[in-house]
Amino acid sequence: MKYLIAGLGNIGREYEYTRHNIGFRVLDALAKASNIVFTDRRYGSVAELKVKGRTLILLKPSTYMNLSGNAVRYWLNQEKIPIENLLVVVDDLALPFGTLRLKGKGSDAGHNGLKNIQSILGTQQYARLRFGIGNEFPRGGQVDYVLDNFSDEEETVLPEKFDICAEIIKSFCLAGIQNTMNQYNNK
Repeated sequence: MKYLIAGLGNIGREYEYTRHNIGFRVLDALAKASNIVFTDRRYGSVAELKVKGRTLILLKPSTYMNLSGNAVRYWLNQEKIPIENLLVVVDDLALPFGTLRLKGKGSDAGHNGLKNIQSILGTQQYARLRFGIGNEFPRGGQVDYVLDNFSDEEETVLPEKFDICAEIIKSFCLAGIQNTMNQYNNK
């Protein structure tokens, strides 16, 4: 069985450590812990991870956040992966920093990457792992906030959160979404 794990972010060094790039960073941490490397392919950087008979295609789209749907659709089709085996890792302003929530479907909640994926795929019926980045910004400061780096204090917490994200991703592929939500969403 194959799964597509798409971590959302923006390409370029200026975005590397921004809050909006948490999807890229989660996949980078998973790849590093698994001793696999990303290669530049069509529409993104791709790595393949084998977990107990499952194949996880890790995708960091190179289309910029607002056009993520093009990359997701291409790799779903290229690898013949059904939409129920898609998991999108994304930053979420509505959750306190470090809070992790797995959902089986839902609205884009104003997130341009999810909005584009929904538009391209024509559905909201795909799983997403929402990584809370908090919302400590003044009115009208949302764009600057998501494109800013995490604080030093937040950076010290991220490795532990990345490990939990890796557990959630593997559980999604091995135990299914419902079991994984039951296990991790209440923590």
